[in-house]
Amino acid sequence: MKVRKLQFIRNIGIAAHIDAGKTTLTERVLFFTGKSHRIGETHLGNSQMDTMKQEIEKGITISSAATQATWEYLGQPITMNIIDTPGHVDFTIEVERSLRVLDGVVALFDAVDGVESQTETVWQQAQRYEVPAIGFVNKMDKPGSDFNNVVLQIQDRLGANAVGLQFPIFEDNEFVGVVDLVKNEAFYWSEKGVMESKEIPSKMVVEVSEARNQMIETLAGLDDDLLAIYFENPEQITVGQLIEVIRGLVLTRKIVPVLMGAAYKNKGIQPLLDAVAAYLPSPVDRKKVTGTHPDTKEVETRTADPKGPLSALVFKIALNEQNRKLCFFRVYSGTLKVGDTVLNTRTGKKERVGRLYQMHANKRTEITQVMAGEIAATVGLKTFRTGDTLSDLVHPVVLENLFIPKPVISMAIEPKRNEQLTKLGDLLGRLRMEDPSFTVKVDHETGQTILMGMGELHLEIIRSRIEDDHGIEINTGAPQVAYQEAFTETVTHRERLRKQRGGSGLFAEIEVMIGPADPEFLENISEEDTTERLQFVNKIVGGSIPKEFIPSVESGFRKMMKQGPLAGYPVSNLKVVLVDGSTHVKDSKPLAFEICAMDALRSAANKLRPELLEPLMRVEVSTPDKYVGPVISDLNRRRAVIQLQEKVANRVQIVATVPLAEMFGYVNKLRSSSAGMASYSMKMEGYASVPESVKSVVIG
Repeated sequence: MKVRKLQFIRNIGIAAHIDAGKTTLTERVLFFTGKSHRIGETHLGNSQMDTMKQEIEKGITISSAATQATWEYLGQPITMNIIDTPGHVDFTIEVERSLRVLDGVVALFDAVDGVESQTETVWQQAQRYEVPAIGFVNKMDKPGSDFNNVVLQIQDRLGANAVGLQFPIFEDNEFVGVVDLVKNEAFYWSEKGVMESKEIPSKMVVEVSEARNQMIETLAGLDDDLLAIYFENPEQITVGQLIEVIRGLVLTRKIVPVLMGAAYKNKGIQPLLDAVAAYLPSPVDRKKVTGTHPDTKEVETRTADPKGPLSALVFKIALNEQNRKLCFFRVYSGTLKVGDTVLNTRTGKKERVGRLYQMHANKRTEITQVMAGEIAATVGLKTFRTGDTLSDLVHPVVLENLFIPKPVISMAIEPKRNEQLTKLGDLLGRLRMEDPSFTVKVDHETGQTILMGMGELHLEIIRSRIEDDHGIEINTGAPQVAYQEAFTETVTHRERLRKQRGGSGLFAEIEVMIGPADPEFLENISEEDTTERLQFVNKIVGGSIPKEFIPSVESGFRKMMKQGPLAGYPVSNLKVVLVDGSTHVKDSKPLAFEICAMDALRSAANKLRPELLEPLMRVEVSTPDKYVGPVISDLNRRRAVIQLQEKVANRVQIVATVPLAEMFGYVNKLRSSSAGMASYSMKMEGYASVPESVKSVVIG
């Protein structure tokens, strides 16, 4: 591998709502950077980045794909490691793990629909990892496109300080080019994407001048040096100064510069690539990464230094054609070479790196080393999984793991032929390794295997991969909602366990306060952390229960949270305060206190007034005006609460909160009630109590 200077590397992702044109844009980036010699299209099924059978069939991105391209900016080659991510909310884990290892993101917006629901989700993910962003308003060739309106939506709905750096040029209602407000130059594109610089049309000079002054005022308000020049003599402000100021504000996430184009028509690609090179951070521009020492738990920091101790994060596992694990990783410090031995700081095991690859979608090029700031892949690492740290043997570190969203929907499956049961189990284990956002469990009462995922489409893709890719025929049950249970009262309860078994017995006695967890406690834990939703407080004084038995009490309550008293759904949160107890000199042991804790929650459950919680979804529907009535009527039948209804261009945007249980099969109903002209998206909003009328049906 050719050694590259870190300041000339850009690790970027392209992310947005479904159908905003992410893969279409990525294909153009590959073409205009010379990485490929043809432009693939998602609707034709020949996209270079969408290679899964299911992606080609459905025309959507399911799995994030990595590639690398080079763009020359100001005479300097800039290496761009690019990850194209899915837009559908069911595959949000792909966006999550990509943003975890990227330095910058290009956020796409539809020029008509603007900020949509999944856009907000992507934005929140980028904020979680403090990733600087550039906005790109795509599909400016669509009727009703409105660049300024999208910029305002980014400001209002995302809370970002969006600054438009371009002004659109239309001729006979056709989008033909842009005015670059930084360079004060007009750019036009041919059908093949050839860019030509021209003078700003005379009829636009006044508008462009006002827009440029507004842009400079915004920038000057955030940069004291520019403000001083602006007040003294604004004519002295140079293009170079503006670029430097914009870059500084992007790196500190004070602004989001917004550009525009029409990727499908090959317009706007070159200025976007220039903006990525000029404004988004290199690995050395990002702050130091922090982790902990696996043994001492002390905080460790790592800088993007190729000569430092190795630290890298595995952000994705994929299975290659031979079913071997392909580990995608980002190197934060040090250099990894073929033949090196690395430490898995989660397992404590050492493994040798046999091969390294530079990825281009599903194609790979073998390389000999990968340095700090770079993204690569390797095969043959047996113990590593998503979120693990590849570490130096002498200076080990555990880097921050990924946020993994909780599944909200389940489906029972079983093989049609019993002899394929073992094969199915092995396959689900491998698929789970690839996609940590879906889980597998066995219902011991029915013997069925239960898949839990992020939505109907998510489960459908898993089913397709099982049957079509691996030849295992399965029977599937209807999708089920992942309900939760919660307690609403706090009670004090005393429980005693006393059992005699031959010569030995079991004895434990505890007094506990049981109830819902404190709001402050829940605020400080991550959303996906089901194991940490038990707030356990030990207030034993005087040794009424020896210290060695306390963890067993906690373990008993934790186990009981897996199945609530109403219908066996997990308990969303719990607070237990252990205040008193007693022991027997011979019969008290850890097992006794664990069983006693389980009995305590079981006995006190009814006094805690348990309630059933159901997942709520934020649903956004975009429909032509004439179908608004049928769409809203159908939503109301689904127990929807309409939050917003507004006119956007020639369509109406409806935002509602709807229980997930009511959304099964919604896509078919929406198509029939709108002659196929409406579209929708949804994302997880939270949990709410189930109405009594519905509760009785769920519990049975």
